Amino acid sequence: MEIKGAVALVTGGANGLGLAIATFLSEQGAHVVVGDLDEDALSGLGGEFDHHVLDVTCPDNVTKVVNDIVKKHGRIDILVNNAGVIFNEPLVNIMNPEGMIHDYTRFRNSIAVNLDSVFLMTGAVVEHMIKGRTKGCIVNISSISARGNEGQTAYSAAKSGVNAMTVTWSKELGRMGIRCNAIAPGFINTGSTNSALTETTINHIVANTPVRRLGEAKEVAQAVVSVISNDFINGTILEVNGGITI
Repeated sequence: MEIKGAVALVTGGANGLGLAIATFLSEQGAHVVVGDLDEDALSGLGGEFDHHVLDVTCPDNVTKVVNDIVKKHGRIDILVNNAGVIFNEPLVNIMNPEGMIHDYTRFRNSIAVNLDSVFLMTGAVVEHMIKGRTKGCIVNISSISARGNEGQTAYSAAKSGVNAMTVTWSKELGRMGIRCNAIAPGFINTGSTNSALTETTINHIVANTPVRRLGEAKEVAQAVVSVISNDFINGTILEVNGGITI
């Protein structure tokens, strides 16, 4: 796909990894639209991107925002499902006898933000792609945690589900000219990573990563652009993790 001139929607694009992806796509010549729930962060973008307040867990809001974008720009060529929240909670916490088992409400909330959102956004965008005969591209941001990460029952389950949907959709939509891939980052030097993990944990991760460092957000953005621009990449979960899973 030719990125220059394409209309790209990046969810969760006002901060961190999403902002890096939006910025890099813009540098490649895409018309980037950012959707995010953080109104203050959106305001801080100024006029750099077209942007919308977007709750990726609300079907009505998703439909409205996607419709508004298509009405303004005529189409959406690229969807990057980046919105999500890192969440840590083990299945069993013996240090909390009164609430030993993983809370179900928090489990459901994590699934909604990290998995359901990808389903909702992709469905809304793909409907327009098919009706408009757009040869589009979906990129889902997965995670190394999809392999199953201790202490992340809900988050791991959600990201594993994202991978499964990616492969399923690549088969269903490929024949319609719509490709679907996922990027599975390892541990990236972002605010969310540093707030979710202790310094000791981060040091341990770095020591066990062959390149001996955390990844940078721009390196994930470069991977996103790679799967968009290569029209023969479809149904791929591209790992960007410095070799930590070797």
